[in-house]
Amino acid sequence: MTWLLAAEEGAEPNPLVPHTVEIILGLVVFGILFFIVQKYVAPRFEKAFADRTAAIEGGMKQAEEAQAEAKAALEQYQQQLSEARHEASRIREEAREQGAAIIVELREQAQAESQRIVGQAHAQIEAERQQAMNQLRTEIGTLSTQLASRIVGESLEDEARQRRVVERFLAELEEQAPEGAGTR
Repeated sequence: MTWLLAAEEGAEPNPLVPHTVEIILGLVVFGILFFIVQKYVAPRFEKAFADRTAAIEGGMKQAEEAQAEAKAALEQYQQQLSEARHEASRIREEAREQGAAIIVELREQAQAESQRIVGQAHAQIEAERQQAMNQLRTEIGTLSTQLASRIVGESLEDEARQRRVVERFLAELEEQAPEGAGTR
């Protein structure tokens, strides 16, 4: 209060105490400035903050979506890789089975071919044996006829007679031969 009294007495004004007009004018200017800031500047700041927040949240959302897509792509890749491995395993197993089947088939073919060759060889041997037996019979017949002609002293040139003599001689030989010796 002493400062009010000092102002009334005409004493020199205190430099620390502002004038009333300055206070009123300062309040009016402050009110106008507050109104302008409130009306124009604050909404722009809030809009800028909202835009920035939306951009950040949008970026985070996009990052999450990209991460989810990457995770889905990785899972799909792993699934495809697993399917490819299973497919490769299945193909290898089929190839093994086919190889085994081919080997079995080739063995069967080889056995059939060897049996055919052995059968042909037996047939050929049997045919050659029969041919040799026939030749042998013919030669034995001729020799025995010549021998008998010399022994008997008469000619056995009659072919029918020769055949009968030879067949009788061979039949006697076969009877005398031990069993199984004549056949093979």
